[in-house]
Amino acid sequence: MLQVMTPEQVWDLLPRAFSPLVLPPETVSLEEALGRVLAEDISAQEYVPDFNRSTVDGYALRARDTFGCSDAIPAILPVKGEVLMGQGAALPLEPGTCCAVPTGGAIPDGADCAVMIEYTEDYGDGTIGVTKPAAPGQNMIFRGDDVYPGKVILREGRTLTPQDLGALAAIGRVRVPVTSRPVVGILSTGDELISPEGVPGPGQIRDVNRPMLRGMLQSLGAEVRDYGIIKDEEALLQNTLSHAIGDCHMVLLSGGSSVGVKDAACRVLQSMGEILFHGIAIKPGKPTILAQVDGKPVWGLPGHPVAANFITELFVRPLLAHLLGRSCPLPAVPARLMESVSANHGRAQVMGVHLETRGSELTACPIRSKSGLITSLAGSDGYFLIPRDCEGLPQGAEIQVTINSGEKSWLLHT
Repeated sequence: MLQVMTPEQVWDLLPRAFSPLVLPPETVSLEEALGRVLAEDISAQEYVPDFNRSTVDGYALRARDTFGCSDAIPAILPVKGEVLMGQGAALPLEPGTCCAVPTGGAIPDGADCAVMIEYTEDYGDGTIGVTKPAAPGQNMIFRGDDVYPGKVILREGRTLTPQDLGALAAIGRVRVPVTSRPVVGILSTGDELISPEGVPGPGQIRDVNRPMLRGMLQSLGAEVRDYGIIKDEEALLQNTLSHAIGDCHMVLLSGGSSVGVKDAACRVLQSMGEILFHGIAIKPGKPTILAQVDGKPVWGLPGHPVAANFITELFVRPLLAHLLGRSCPLPAVPARLMESVSANHGRAQVMGVHLETRGSELTACPIRSKSGLITSLAGSDGYFLIPRDCEGLPQGAEIQVTINSGEKSWLLHT
């Protein structure tokens, strides 16, 4: 018999059943740091930039020398040299003079602003006319405006983004302290499964779930260990699970979670530890199992790929985030439902959608398919959840769509 929990009961159980991991720090190169979690605060040891610099092509000068100027009465200033890119200003700037500077070039001492070349006139005799008054600090970045010694650039616990790597490069931090990755084991069970590179015989299918789960877990920051395809033999399954549980912080077993004679996952896990639940009131994915073995979470996922995907998104993902001491808000956008959808009363229902923009509105077209059809999931832009006490949603209802990473992920930033 299944021991079914509602989705809400599962979300409440996860942080109570398992404590966050204590992962040791390690140091990686800047090139390997993307997506890793900082193990300590990162502070600057220098100024960035280390000199005052211009943000425009034009002339460095003292703002007071331009006060009151106009197109009719320009401020006429002699040009005392030029600053080249990658070189410092040779001499301080004297009052009443200016110096040509490129965008990003150094501002000489004595100057307090830069004037765009568009607001100047070159008279060809070594002088220019400035036709618009400048203000102190105009078109300048001052030394240390971005970074100064002792400034904390990135905080411990942050997941490093490409922009963060740029900040680390700016301060010369090419070795980065990060926490070790959580190790998650994956394995599939089923006599009908063969590896993706194989040619299916009668009654055989390629194993979809391990490659899919590997990608999902890696995108969440986990190190994945693959224990392969296990035949429907309880002793072999138990032996493989024992190795995986010993090696990993969490294990995902795909297939064998139902209650048929050959669905051995529940029996094996019950013999090894404690079954926390067997069944979630959700469609697809009802026969999901969660067990605790040696204090570690072991999931028994449905063999159907779409069900395995949604269960991993909705439940494995928040548990992994909890183990890492993080929150994991699911990125969602509002959309208008293009078709009415009926729901299975008594179970929450997850449904993939295609998203389109029509005028200023985002619309969602439900993808109607069976849980074993992975190609429908591959073509989706996101999914939404219908609560278990809801018998369906009418056409035109506003829903919250969780966006898949991919070509529609830009919607999260609009």
